Amino acid sequence: MCRTRGAGEGARARSIHLLVPSLFFAHTEGEQNEEPMKLRTNLLLTLLLCAVTLMLTVDAHGQAGMLKDDFGKTPEGQSVDIYTLTNSHGAEVKITNYGGIVTSLKVPDRTGRLADVVLGFDNLDAYLKGHPYFGAIIGRYGNRIAKGRFTLDGVEYKLAVNNGANHLHGGIKGFDKVVWNARPLKVGNGAALELTYLSKDGEEGYPGNLSVKVTYTLTNANELKIEYSATTDKDTVVNLTHHSYFNLAGQGEGDILKHKLFMNANRFTPTDEGSIPTGELRSVRNTPFNFLRMTEIGARINEPDQQLQFGKGYDHNFVLNGKIGTMRLGARVYEAGSGRVMEVWTTEPGMQFYTGNFLDGTLTGIGGRVYQQRYGFCLETQHYPDSPNQAKFPSTILKKGGRYHTVTVYKF
Repeated sequence: MCRTRGAGEGARARSIHLLVPSLFFAHTEGEQNEEPMKLRTNLLLTLLLCAVTLMLTVDAHGQAGMLKDDFGKTPEGQSVDIYTLTNSHGAEVKITNYGGIVTSLKVPDRTGRLADVVLGFDNLDAYLKGHPYFGAIIGRYGNRIAKGRFTLDGVEYKLAVNNGANHLHGGIKGFDKVVWNARPLKVGNGAALELTYLSKDGEEGYPGNLSVKVTYTLTNANELKIEYSATTDKDTVVNLTHHSYFNLAGQGEGDILKHKLFMNANRFTPTDEGSIPTGELRSVRNTPFNFLRMTEIGARINEPDQQLQFGKGYDHNFVLNGKIGTMRLGARVYEAGSGRVMEVWTTEPGMQFYTGNFLDGTLTGIGGRVYQQRYGFCLETQHYPDSPNQAKFPSTILKKGGRYHTVTVYKF
């Protein structure tokens, strides 16, 4: 499939068509020297080659496209690919089928200049060495389950414990560390990639064979749409999410503390010291968690608030306003320097807001950029943490024969 370039390249292609005849017929009748003629012929061939190349890569109508490239192999020898999706405006996302990771997302600023707004690496080895879930699909259960245990249908299930005493993001080898089957999809409003994975009964301690499908679509409206679905042959729990670290100034371009955030949430779920919800749905009023008006992320992040101290900053689930299962605005972020705005729309009941508190300068990303503390923020749409052990929280149980389905859109 052809990769779509910007409208500017289409203009250059048309310029070549106009330029070639003028060069070819520029020599006068009196010119008999063969050297200038050879020079013009070579130049003509070069220009024709450029024109053909541009015409192959640019659609006159600015249609979206996709490229597939090799991204390396896992230690087990599995081949890994990376897909580059572009839309009709030149926005671009790179997705690898290792972990379903978004490695790069380029969107325009107020002047139309593209920049990569997610933290990531440009090679598979860096991901294999370990990272804080940069850009990955998280499952079976995003966020934490207390003590790695839950009871379902009278049976206690023991999960892998990988975050202190708790289970985090699907365990030791969650969905972020598996190779997914990938298939490009033809869509009318952009470019789409479908990823599928069969999580077998007992994987990381979870019951049931879970068939999972995640579809990424880069729309022509500069949206990254993520649609999640799953079925199971045995009652289980599911909570899928996406874990990109965003910096709307551009990845590696300083911290995110001056970004302004609106969160459509009147309540949040306070936690204990181990980041497990207490069960309370607490009002954000008169707390540093009130983002009902656009507020700089760093305005209150260092206040002596117990919840902020537990998380070393923001690392909390917000209870989104509106009806669960309906598409609604969850958050809006604005970065003044670039003028970029990102909105997060979702059908999910909650959103984890994390401010990169544990980034510490030990990771070097794309272009040699070093990721220091708070160089990125996450807005992870989800059901609440530890829901399998919290009867008052919206249920994360997927029954045999049922279908899990959620949608999240990051709009730029």
